[in-house]
Amino acid sequence: MTLKERIQSVYKGEIPDVVPYMLDLSHWYYHRHQKPWDLSQTYGLPEQDLIDYHKEKGVGYYVPNLGLFFKISYSPDTRAEVVKSEDGQAITWSFETPLGKIERTREWEPETYSWGIRQWGVKSEQHLRILGYALADRTYQFLPEKYQAWVDSIGETGVCYVVFGYSGMGNLLSLWMGIEGTMYAVYDWPETVHEVMDQINNNSLRLIDQLAQSPVEFICMGDNFSSDVQPPHFFDRWSRKFYTEAIRRLHNAGKFVAVHIDGKLTGAINMIKETDADCADAVTPKPMGDLTPQQCRDEAGPDFILSGGVSPDLWLPNVSNADFKQAVLDWLELKKQSPRLIANAGDQVPPGALEERIELMRDLVEQYGKY
Repeated sequence: MTLKERIQSVYKGEIPDVVPYMLDLSHWYYHRHQKPWDLSQTYGLPEQDLIDYHKEKGVGYYVPNLGLFFKISYSPDTRAEVVKSEDGQAITWSFETPLGKIERTREWEPETYSWGIRQWGVKSEQHLRILGYALADRTYQFLPEKYQAWVDSIGETGVCYVVFGYSGMGNLLSLWMGIEGTMYAVYDWPETVHEVMDQINNNSLRLIDQLAQSPVEFICMGDNFSSDVQPPHFFDRWSRKFYTEAIRRLHNAGKFVAVHIDGKLTGAINMIKETDADCADAVTPKPMGDLTPQQCRDEAGPDFILSGGVSPDLWLPNVSNADFKQAVLDWLELKKQSPRLIANAGDQVPPGALEERIELMRDLVEQYGKY
């Protein structure tokens, strides 16, 4: 079977010849080759050099991080801007509406090769209303030619996840308020938060309907879930209704849905499984995570796909090859209980990872991942 066929078979509930192996190498690859990692832009064309690297190494490709397959338009009275500083070291996103203006800024951090958040954009109840106003009337246009170009470029090397983006709560936690600000908001202004969550989530279902009608096969959703930030009772209150409805609509159209869980796993795996999602993406077990591979399967049950397995810290030079190998084997051991398994990194392969471990994991999967 090809890498693509293996991934597809797991989602279809079939048994592949070997556990699928796929990685998100984007962050690592950009850092290693000192390529731009520019959040102010999206890729209209496939990242051919990165895709070719996956092909060269025999690694499944699956997530075009900066690929955008739909056009977003705002209401005529909302002005949305993305501005990069003259020195290229900061990016500011802003919305200007009849209710006022909000803006947020991220700053380049060369040591981590990432964009740290310098300024949150929502700091008051009025700011929250501005955000809701700006995001309530978005319209979407799926761009099938861009999607097909990526699918054709990836070929049999993998699949093309279309990244949906954040729910209403994810917008607050990850983009506009941060964890601390959001927690104060849900306590101080619960009615306004509910109103804004409904505005954003109801609008987001318009995009879900576009994707449901598109040729897309796999959709990746998620708010960078971590059960210490969004434990099940918090998820029940703010986001479960949206995720359950979005996944229902996508399933009715024959789509597969992965949900990104890249933090603490206890409780999070089960709460996402209960939305009827197909897959937990980016699963990070110990040592950075809080569960062993076996505990992940115990919480997931036999029918929920676990995609992940090797904690980011284990890819780094200060960790021995023996410890890295053991982590891969511990993850592959789960295939004896269920074929609903994908061998992956916990989230991304980090900058500074040893390149040889990409091939080492590939070889281990081929040897020990056979059914």
